[in-house]
Amino acid sequence: MTPVGAAAPAPPPPATLQVGQAKLHHCATAAPWCGTLERPLDPSGVVPGKIDVYFEYYPRAGAAAPAGTLVATEGGPGFPATESREEYLALFEPLRATRDLVIMDNRGTGRSAAIACTPLQEAPVLSEANIGACGRSLGPSASLYGTALAGDDLAAILEALGTGPVDLYGDSYGTYFAQTFALRHPTQLRSLVLDGAYPLDGPDYPWYPHYAPAMREKFNRACERSPGCSGIPGNSMEHIAPALKLLREKPYTAHVRTAPGRVVTFSVSASQLATVMFGSAPALASVRETDAAARAYVGGDRAPLLRLMAESLTGVDSRSADSGSALKYSAGLAAAVSCGDPPQIFDMSLPPKERMVARDAAIARRESSAPETYAPFTIAEFRRIPLDYAFIDQCAQWPVPRSPPVAPVPADDPYPEIPVLVVSGDLDNMTPVADGAAAAARFPRAHHVVLANGFHVNALPHSRSECGAKLVRRFIENLSTGDDGCAAEVPPVRLVTKFARTAAELPPARGMADNAAGEPALRVVTAALLTSEDVISRAQAQGAGSGLGLRGGSFTVADAAGGYRIALDEVRWTEDVSVSGTVDWAGRSGAVRGVVRIKGPRGASGPLEFEWTEGGVQPRATVSGKLGGESVTAEAPAP
Repeated sequence: MTPVGAAAPAPPPPATLQVGQAKLHHCATAAPWCGTLERPLDPSGVVPGKIDVYFEYYPRAGAAAPAGTLVATEGGPGFPATESREEYLALFEPLRATRDLVIMDNRGTGRSAAIACTPLQEAPVLSEANIGACGRSLGPSASLYGTALAGDDLAAILEALGTGPVDLYGDSYGTYFAQTFALRHPTQLRSLVLDGAYPLDGPDYPWYPHYAPAMREKFNRACERSPGCSGIPGNSMEHIAPALKLLREKPYTAHVRTAPGRVVTFSVSASQLATVMFGSAPALASVRETDAAARAYVGGDRAPLLRLMAESLTGVDSRSADSGSALKYSAGLAAAVSCGDPPQIFDMSLPPKERMVARDAAIARRESSAPETYAPFTIAEFRRIPLDYAFIDQCAQWPVPRSPPVAPVPADDPYPEIPVLVVSGDLDNMTPVADGAAAAARFPRAHHVVLANGFHVNALPHSRSECGAKLVRRFIENLSTGDDGCAAEVPPVRLVTKFARTAAELPPARGMADNAAGEPALRVVTAALLTSEDVISRAQAQGAGSGLGLRGGSFTVADAAGGYRIALDEVRWTEDVSVSGTVDWAGRSGAVRGVVRIKGPRGASGPLEFEWTEGGVQPRATVSGKLGGESVTAEAPAP
């Protein structure tokens, strides 16, 4: 009974939501509404069974007239799109007042019956044997997880929801999925956005001939645009060449700590340098540091290059203990798609033993006709990097399909005349500009935008600029990007000029009015700034978590508004200067502020505060505080 004058209690929220023919329910995730659609595992009916395909539905946030439905699809393959929901929600937030959003986990990923192969899922590195065992364990269903069938699943979900034509955004492998969807279901699309795109097919495709030229251009371009590197004679590949020669002559085994309690053991070799340069994990650090790390290695300072090698090995491996179960990433699904969709250098209808003979023959022919395919590395050196990137051998032991996989590209079907935006970064060697151009050329109404100094995928929150996101949203609203001049204005990466073991090897910061500190203390200031930028680049790559300084100490990264707060505990970039305190990095706004305490040589210790704002070719950092009892007021190039 409600007392007179008291407000009636609000009714409980509905337990279900009917959208078209689909009945949705409250989610166990952060999404407001979820659903599943039962789909045949094999639409032909040859292989029996069903699969429940999971999706999330985000109704438009405003009361204005609806403007349509957005769909986002994930890279990989193997990653469930719903695990990236926060990134997609951030990208589309300005459009969400009038647009619904749908995110689907592709069959075999996440909550759509994720494939969990043992030991492939738990193994620290991919192996041909484990990939083959996974395929055999799937039996006749091994060929039923490809992109074409996943695209058909999405089409069925959109039909059930009654969305009408949608705006589909795909990043990385998601661009492959999106192109496949466009060919198979063109009438269900209003527009298409391909962020970090590569074509469905192309000449010489099994060898990926754009891969190495794009890698070389990435390092050379970054060096040309960074004053600290461009002033050194020669291009970046020439700077790196002496280290490559030394690695070929004197390989050895190293044990490197990458995080508290974690040691990575690996062969220090030309192939590990190839992993750093091709794998780009972490992307910013690999571009920012490889040139200087290679020069330091030749000079006897091994630590910077060994750290990059260890980080690239842990970064390339999505199956590490940190990544969780197959619900977060399915190595089995990645293998099923990789071995079912793209062409290989051998005939997949051959039994594995015959296939390996054919592979060896194809490689021998390639080594004879085009030995420079992965230059500066040999084909043999390239094949020894992790199979995630040295894809030549990945499917050698995958079982012969019991029925041919459904081809992503329908025979003789034209590419649809829908508005298409392709976004590329000119420092991306995973899906390089040439691949983006090739993908755009397939569509009659495509527009290709290249972001200067952009890496792989340029519209999501982790990218270096807001430009990509703004262009994507404008394109979806207007079916045109309008003025895309911001693509040429992304600030260049500031490369490390040199690695130093002591502060005395570094240039001093410039003393300003009221500065009482001498040149040795101002060199310590430079070391402190470089230490701070070093941990920022790790935070950008790993997100929240913990890590180790280059030469000692540790740091933790916590999410903060728009970026990260990094707590440093005696982190050392040089051997003689430690930095403790906090550094706040405000994400793409570029604001950096540090409040730290320094322990330096010859009594140069004390508190410092510094700040800089990213943007332009060479922003400046301002520093104040005390070292050794002397007041510090200085400025220096932002590190």
